Amino acid sequence: MSSQWWEIKIQGDAALEELVYWRLDDFGCHGMATEPQDDGVVIRAYAFQESVQELDLAALTTWIRQDVIAAGLAPPQITWTVIDEEDWASNWKANWEPQEIGDRFLINPAWLEIPDTERLVLRLDPGAAFGTGVHPTTQLCLESLEMRGGQSNGETVIGDIGCGSGILAIGAIRLGMGKVYAVDTDPLAVKVAKENIELNQISGEQIIVTQGSLDQILPLAGKPVDGLVCNILAETITEMIPDMTDIVKSKGWAILSGILLDQAKDVADVLESNGWIVATLWKRGEWCCFNTRKAE
Repeated sequence: MSSQWWEIKIQGDAALEELVYWRLDDFGCHGMATEPQDDGVVIRAYAFQESVQELDLAALTTWIRQDVIAAGLAPPQITWTVIDEEDWASNWKANWEPQEIGDRFLINPAWLEIPDTERLVLRLDPGAAFGTGVHPTTQLCLESLEMRGGQSNGETVIGDIGCGSGILAIGAIRLGMGKVYAVDTDPLAVKVAKENIELNQISGEQIIVTQGSLDQILPLAGKPVDGLVCNILAETITEMIPDMTDIVKSKGWAILSGILLDQAKDVADVLESNGWIVATLWKRGEWCCFNTRKAE
């Protein structure tokens, strides 16, 4: 018998995606799809039925509605139903189209033919891992990497902490980075990332993916790296900044996203107290991305 999933459907204002993405991730959802509509969006997220009770879903509904009302938006309509694994795979894939990001990237679903394009194609099948490129924080990271592309010169980087589908690590290699390390605490995400690396015909020597967090990388790399990309929650970024300082070379760089605008000052203060300079701050909607360099 196939596994069963909860399909959580959230329908409302177009700004919903930015507000609920991390709430769904924290809840333990595996995969999210957004379907634009004339009057807003429909977001579908998926969670294993065996690990989530209906009372948990009721609590999630309350949290999401509180987040949305606090942002001054109309409460969304939230429903859930149980579906088989085959339906889970087809439901969200049906609504995911190729997407251009920045000036150079094209995110192309693995099951679709690659179009004729001069862009750097990232073929992706997120499976049960987050990371399709639809979220503003992922887009900000890819665009920031794009700005560094001409300076890469075969650099060794940490291409994502909490790598999900591996999208940022793959993007870094496409831009000319020499070697990328990526980690995630979820073994399922590690599996999906490795599959996407192979799908993009990138060798396991170019992108090294392992289960764990930042502290796993220095033993693997053997020496500090040139730069770092991280797209996770601001609280986690703040906690890891001291370790990040130790693992990045002098005059190295870091791209940090997953940070809400009202959290930006607190993150910037911790960065500066640990020897980092915020070079630029890019924003999209309620989210922002720090482009930083290590002080000499």
